[in-house]
Amino acid sequence: MHTIALVTQKGGSGKSTLAIGLAIAAMQDGHVVRLLETDPLGTVSNWSHRRTQAEPAVEAAVSGDDIEQKLQAFERDGVTLAIIDTAGGDRVTMQAAISAADLCLIPARPSPADIEAAGPTLRIIRDNDKPFAFVLNQTPARGNRIAEAATSLSDAATELNVMGVLALPYIALRNDQQDALGAGLSVTEYARSGKSADEINNLWQWVWRKMSPVAFEQPAVAYEPAELRVAS
Repeated sequence: MHTIALVTQKGGSGKSTLAIGLAIAAMQDGHVVRLLETDPLGTVSNWSHRRTQAEPAVEAAVSGDDIEQKLQAFERDGVTLAIIDTAGGDRVTMQAAISAADLCLIPARPSPADIEAAGPTLRIIRDNDKPFAFVLNQTPARGNRIAEAATSLSDAATELNVMGVLALPYIALRNDQQDALGAGLSVTEYARSGKSADEINNLWQWVWRKMSPVAFEQPAVAYEPAELRVAS
């Protein structure tokens, strides 16, 4: 079983939305997925209550021991991918999630301030010697500001010495993301041929390739996501 943790101590970065989007994209790619929620706000749990489909199941964890026990149970049940959604500001539980993860994703809005605010999270990740990547999230959907945001991110990343760990593609801020959540769906279910769905599917392929290069080259099922448009 592979485990992904979405982590940052800064609120409003879109961790829950990305967790849901990646979970459904992975399911569509043939994985058995569980979402583990440590955020007391319950964004992922509330989404699952609006959802008519039973999968992916969502479970709550309130401590490090709880995370460990739930992940062990997932693996016994044949889960192939667990995604942990963490709360901003909860250092203890976030540290447990990082310790349990095979890959840590750090969502950040397109500003140097967001990247700089990830410094404490990054230190925990490095102390645990875990692979990680930044996900540039909630970028402008149109115009040159996307390129400008990427440049700003790279400048901040240089200061933190994390060049080469920017996940691709960037995830733009569009209404269909929020509309999908309100309907108990992911954007890849709500608007399958839309740009947001394409971005999430491509991001999942990037993440899966980073976690498991061999599995990426030899997918377990005959699912054909949108063509990867950016080099990893």
